[in-house]
Amino acid sequence: QVQLAESGGGLVQAGGSLRLSCAASGRTFSGYAVGWFRQAPGKEREFVAAVTWSGAYSYYADSVKGRFTISRDSAKNTVDLQMSSLKPEDTAVYYCAAGHSSSRTWSSYNSWGQGTQVTVSS
Repeated sequence: QVQLAESGGGLVQAGGSLRLSCAASGRTFSGYAVGWFRQAPGKEREFVAAVTWSGAYSYYADSVKGRFTISRDSAKNTVDLQMSSLKPEDTAVYYCAAGHSSSRTWSSYNSWGQGTQVTVSS
């Protein structure tokens, strides 16, 4: 099973940008679909974006479409989430996950990182 670790979270003003990175250890991301999810206080974990194992297709929640971009870097063995035009409602703990299908459902993924906090101030 692949071990995951997120990095890149922090505090940013509304309208700003952050780049999150999900690094794999134990084995590579090869053959895995990777998703990003987020969970705000008092809310359920929600889908943000996912990319297929090949990197050929990516999917986004409507709330982030056009602002966030998910990408794979095979050389670095990472999957990144570039977030732009951030809004206060993007504030949450962001998690990356790996699985065998690029699902929007968190239960489809079987490896999870510890999460990284993103806070967007107004």
